[in-house]
Amino acid sequence: MVKSLAWASPIRLSGDSRAPLCVHQEGWNVNRQVFDELLALKQRDTDMRSRLLQEGKLYGDYAPEMQQVHRENAKRLDEIIAKHGWPGVSLVGLEGCRAAWLIAQHSICTPDLQRKFLALLAKAAEDGDAPKTQVAFLIDRIRFNESKPQVYGTVLDWNERGELSCEVEDPANLDVRRKEVGLALYQDDLERHRNEVKLEGGKPPEDFAEYKRKGHEWARSVGWI
Repeated sequence: MVKSLAWASPIRLSGDSRAPLCVHQEGWNVNRQVFDELLALKQRDTDMRSRLLQEGKLYGDYAPEMQQVHRENAKRLDEIIAKHGWPGVSLVGLEGCRAAWLIAQHSICTPDLQRKFLALLAKAAEDGDAPKTQVAFLIDRIRFNESKPQVYGTVLDWNERGELSCEVEDPANLDVRRKEVGLALYQDDLERHRNEVKLEGGKPPEDFAEYKRKGHEWARSVGWI
């Protein structure tokens, strides 16, 4: 689960440890070289997150060293795609396709690449080579980056009341949309992840206006708005 907050790396409902599974069963040989590299890239991301959590730097500002990992991982995923296409389950199996999705989900420093990844992932999902749940997460991630209401309510951020929440379009039908892509009820996920953040020591910003200003500034600096 992405626990660094807000404009930089907000919380995602449904944690990475429960990342969506691909729709096929593994019954064939995967491309081991691509599989191993994707898992190594994912591990690099996970290791940096763990380090920042231990150092008390995970929440709040988007750490430069985390940004570097996200940029470099996104670039490498793009190179893999140029050679092999989207790393779906038919290429890298269940675990490999989850790793590719996580890298794409975290590619927030590179707007053009993240939008490109979404288009490719959506096509893979249409072909049955990736789960629709992954597409839902990435759609919301991009909408959040663009300061737009989300479709599925999968990205949380602090509001002015010091609560984790998110803005969604057509709230009355939110759980209908979530069910269509295999997501749990919104309120169930919301409470679970609020508790997880609390256990990790996440706290709302002391100066909400400054927090939002910095988020807007970051989004503009990388080209989201």
